[in-house]
Amino acid sequence: MPIKGFRTYPDNEILKLMQNNDEAALEILFQRYYKMLCEFVRIYTRDDAVCEEIIADLFVKLWKNRSKLEVEHLKSYLFISARNQALNFVRKPDSPVFYMDRLEDFENFFYDEGNPHRIMSDREACDSIFSFIDLLPERQKEVLLMSRIDNLGKERIAEILSISVRTVETTLYAAVSQLRTIMNRHNRAT
Repeated sequence: MPIKGFRTYPDNEILKLMQNNDEAALEILFQRYYKMLCEFVRIYTRDDAVCEEIIADLFVKLWKNRSKLEVEHLKSYLFISARNQALNFVRKPDSPVFYMDRLEDFENFFYDEGNPHRIMSDREACDSIFSFIDLLPERQKEVLLMSRIDNLGKERIAEILSISVRTVETTLYAAVSQLRTIMNRHNRAT
């Protein structure tokens, strides 16, 4: 089938074509999502070349694993995979972003006029909050991190996860409520 014939097909139909070894289907998905995914990954990597490499790798993996894919919402799958690959890149000790973050921490340590014990206390508190966030159900954790860490709006989160804005709002509310409960329990126990 010519590429123009299924340019308007929904993602799940294009995914089926791709799973049947149709390279044109992969090209359509690439054209449809490449720019959006690069912009999203740039939030994490701060580097255009790295963004392009991560997204290219994502599509290579998508093609290699096409026969094994069991994806209900392709757009969500692509954005979550892109985020995970970006985070893996950023966490590598040889990553420029890793060094920049460490440099910023280092500079903030010396230029902060506050008490060094307070600085350490703030970092420990931040680590504790992330450990509490890890206790949340997967969807709540995902929405909370996208909202509070990635600074994405509710509409953008809904678009990425292929859910309604109302679902994002209720999930975010539930996540914050449950996080408060977890933190209160922890504070009472200590």
